[in-house]
Amino acid sequence: MAQQDGSRRVEVAALWAFVPVVAMAPFSMLAIAIMWLPMRLVIDVSYWWVLLAFLATGLLLFVRPFQVSVLTPILGARRPEPDEAARIEPLWAEVAQATGLPPTRYVVRMLPSDELNAFACGGHLVVVTTFAARELSPTQLRGVLAHELSHHLGMHTVAITVGHWLSAPVVVLARVGFYLENVAHAAATTFGRRSPSIRVIGQFTAGVIRALSWIFTAALRASDALGNVVGHSLEFEADRRAVRMGFGPELAGALRHVLAIGSGGRPIGWRARLAASHPAARTRVARIEALQRHPAR
Repeated sequence: MAQQDGSRRVEVAALWAFVPVVAMAPFSMLAIAIMWLPMRLVIDVSYWWVLLAFLATGLLLFVRPFQVSVLTPILGARRPEPDEAARIEPLWAEVAQATGLPPTRYVVRMLPSDELNAFACGGHLVVVTTFAARELSPTQLRGVLAHELSHHLGMHTVAITVGHWLSAPVVVLARVGFYLENVAHAAATTFGRRSPSIRVIGQFTAGVIRALSWIFTAALRASDALGNVVGHSLEFEADRRAVRMGFGPELAGALRHVLAIGSGGRPIGWRARLAASHPAARTRVARIEALQRHPAR
């Protein structure tokens, strides 16, 4: 019964991860449609072919060679240096062995940063900051790697990656809209001195563009807020999986280290909590300890 409950929880978490994707999809389709309108004046192509090409291009984000060669430098990450590899690779092999997966199925990369952090992305990448690799003990680092692998195993990174790709045309259109708004304001100010009608037309055009831009901006902010709420539950689910894999004490130790250096443990209000991508480290430690005392929960 406990195993069935655990499987059902994993399925619900995987579906829950796609809620921000579903929310963003209509705005993404609308943004692509707006971009397609001037495009069709130059190229006679159907909107559905443009949409299909956009979705097909997004599939490259899940191709391992593409992630390693293209997505890694975009993230600002790099290969581990020899001393980093000597520290991380044995720990990663232990974590992979606990799940019965070959260590080469996923790729660990380093992100030069003074922040204690790690994240999973795409379908194959696990990124660890250089500060985390230096600051955490081997056992703590092993717990962090187990947590990030749990995101991959729970398909959380698939939903997050798809959501980011769908939001790309929305972001582009919002930025273009604000740029055109500034252009319209400048034109209304410059040429409006000579003709009141030009000033009125320019101001009206700027207002329309601004309204459209704010629609997409509001969609992005709402999607981010929803994504953060969903992200909290996914973090808890990844912690739960790491505990089941046997790395609960190591992960809790890493989170305590975060608290010890004064990061992640400060109480925050509900507005800041909604904007935070991760739950408070103190809360996660308490939940991990509860899971260790009551594994069936």
